[in-house]
Amino acid sequence: MAASISKLSNPTPASSLSSTFSPRTPQPKCLIRLLATPAATFNSKLSSSKLSVRSPSLRGSLVVRCSQSDGNGSQVKRTYLHDLYEKEGQSPWYDNLCRPVTDLLPLIASGVRGVTSNPAIFQKAISTSNAYNDQFRELIHSGKDIESAYWELVVKDIQDACKLFESIYDQTDAGDGYVSVEVSPRLADDTQGTVDAAKWLHKVVARPNVYIKIPATAPCVPSIKEVIANGISVNVTLIFSLSRYEAVMDAYLDGLEASGLSDLSRVTSVASFFVSRVDTLIDKMLEKIGTSEALNLRGKAAVAQAALAYQLYQKKFSGPRWEALVKKGAKKQRLLWASTSVKNPAYPDTLYVAPLIGPDTVSTMPDQALQAFVDHGTVSRTIDSNVSEAEGIYSALEKLGIDWSYVGNQLEIEGVDSFKKSFDSLLDTLQEKANSLNLVSP
Repeated sequence: MAASISKLSNPTPASSLSSTFSPRTPQPKCLIRLLATPAATFNSKLSSSKLSVRSPSLRGSLVVRCSQSDGNGSQVKRTYLHDLYEKEGQSPWYDNLCRPVTDLLPLIASGVRGVTSNPAIFQKAISTSNAYNDQFRELIHSGKDIESAYWELVVKDIQDACKLFESIYDQTDAGDGYVSVEVSPRLADDTQGTVDAAKWLHKVVARPNVYIKIPATAPCVPSIKEVIANGISVNVTLIFSLSRYEAVMDAYLDGLEASGLSDLSRVTSVASFFVSRVDTLIDKMLEKIGTSEALNLRGKAAVAQAALAYQLYQKKFSGPRWEALVKKGAKKQRLLWASTSVKNPAYPDTLYVAPLIGPDTVSTMPDQALQAFVDHGTVSRTIDSNVSEAEGIYSALEKLGIDWSYVGNQLEIEGVDSFKKSFDSLLDTLQEKANSLNLVSP
């Protein structure tokens, strides 16, 4: 154990990963870059090597530059995102959604294979854009209250996005091409309320490739089982600890077994394991400890715990119990790496993507992480390349007094609270918008 820790005693977070994760000289690839050029509408014919896209979350235009040619001399629009899926079996998803959803088309062409959303994403999208005004005005005029109008806005975005990813869903036999929408964060402590909300969302979205997001809070773990048992595909979100992750996998298996379905191939799930927020909290704890050993472990906790989660995943989805479900068409509940943007500017900007590449996983990336990886990412299997190193880091943190149970619970509380605040803020914003549009009396 000491040997594992000693070789990780580099003081610089950027160099704290094992040599397996060291950047390699990238091969010629198509790059997505931000350029200070006016945004243009997407050309669905893709006749040019440049694809410009309007996106309020990006500065300038998203431009796909192609540097490879096929045998006929025409340019091939390939990026490292294509390689992630084709060479390593990891699906790159985009952690953002806004109108017009056709802005996703260049990203799909660049290799993005799914979308995740959450209350914070919709809060930003709806509150900073006029693209929702016409539908919102119609909804209020028709007698909808503010929260009902919110859900109608969200459902339309999710339906439209599902349509764009439908071909990926079909091509992979329900293995990929999903768009995620979350139940109200106000239900994080309500087991039955979450089940009812998930059923309702699934019914109103009415798309085969929608994932209903349910938080991995203790009250909602039974909800996951019940929703899966009802044949509804689920994205389990806000997972911060190994113990809770194990409970989530068990809920998925229990749900499949309780479904009574003879064909389980269309009931799928991902388990969203959050990454960067773990380092944000543990780094603060390490700085308070202040010893050289503690400081040298900054920026390492999140990736180490994620690597151990993958080990749990491999064990859980093997053996007689799992094989019995496979005979009915069951698909593994893939691990999805969430919270992949780097919060500490001292860390490499692909820190929560590059070391977590492995088969049957998903990496959902917001703009920052997506741009960074496509620009200078390295595609190779890294998630289980040095498990002993991950175990050493995890144990070393425990010996320093880091309570992983506390970390998981605290981050869950913060995550649920953050989404509740975003949800409440958005409803307030919509009320103000209704007032400003003279739709309701002040």
